[in-house]
Amino acid sequence: MGATSHDTYIHRESVVHRWSPRLKLVSLAVLMFAFATVRQLTLVPWMLGVAAGLYLLSELPLSFLRQRLSYPGLFILSLVVLLPLTVGDTVLGQWGWLTLRQEGLMATLLIVGRFLSILTLGFILLGTTPFLSLLRAMRSLGLPTILADMTLLSYRYLFEIAAMLATMQQAMRLRGFGHKRQGWLRVNRQTMQQLAMLAGNLLIRSYEQSDRVYRAMRLRGYGYGAKSVEGQSAVTQPCILSWGLTGIVLAAAIGLVIAEGILRQ
Repeated sequence: MGATSHDTYIHRESVVHRWSPRLKLVSLAVLMFAFATVRQLTLVPWMLGVAAGLYLLSELPLSFLRQRLSYPGLFILSLVVLLPLTVGDTVLGQWGWLTLRQEGLMATLLIVGRFLSILTLGFILLGTTPFLSLLRAMRSLGLPTILADMTLLSYRYLFEIAAMLATMQQAMRLRGFGHKRQGWLRVNRQTMQQLAMLAGNLLIRSYEQSDRVYRAMRLRGYGYGAKSVEGQSAVTQPCILSWGLTGIVLAAAIGLVIAEGILRQ
C-alpha cells in the first residue's frame, strides 16, 4: 500500500531498534503515563534524563527530534508563555508592568518538562519501529482488527489528502489567489469564502476517496472471509535484550511514581 514510503522510521542498528515492538510499546506507554503523573519540579530533571538516555540509546539524529518538536513546541509555548507573568503571588522580579511570579514559573517548567519528555518517547517509538510493525504489535496486544485497519488506512491516506490540498492550493495561486499581501487581521470576506470553499472541497473529495477505497475493498472480499491470523503468527518472541530494556524502563517508571508519592507527603 505504500505506507512505508512515508514512514517516520529511521534505520539504525541500536538496541532500541532491536527491542521487541510489543515490549517497547508497552514499556514506553507505561513510562509516558508515569511522566504524566509527575507534579514535583524536582523530578523534571530525572524525567528529562531518562528520555535523553533512551534517545541516545536509539541513535536517532538530533535533527529528527528538532524538526518534529518545532510545531508542537510552538503550540505549547503559546499556551504557557503567560503563566510566569500572571499566575501566583510570590514575586521574583518586576520590570515596569512585567512581574515574574514563582508559582507560574514553576508550573511552566513542569509543563514544558513533561511535554518534552513524553514527546521524545513518542518520537523514539515512531523513529525506531516501522509503522506496520507497530500496528502488528498493537493487534497482538488485543487491538480489534477493524481499528487496526482504520488506523492503517487513515495513516496511509493522510498523505494523499495532503498532496490533494497542495494541488488545490497551487491551482488557486495560478488563478490569482494570495498574490496581494495582507495581514491576518485584514483578511476580507472574499478570502474567507475562498478558504471555506477550499476546506469544503477537500472534505468532499476525501469522502469520495474513502468511499471508493471501501467499495474496492468490499469487491475484493474484505469483511467476508475468515479472520486473518497473519499478524499474530508473525510476531517473534522477545530476546533477553528486549526483556532487559523492558525491566529497566518499567523500573524507571515505578521509581518515578514512588518518588512522586514520597515527595507529595
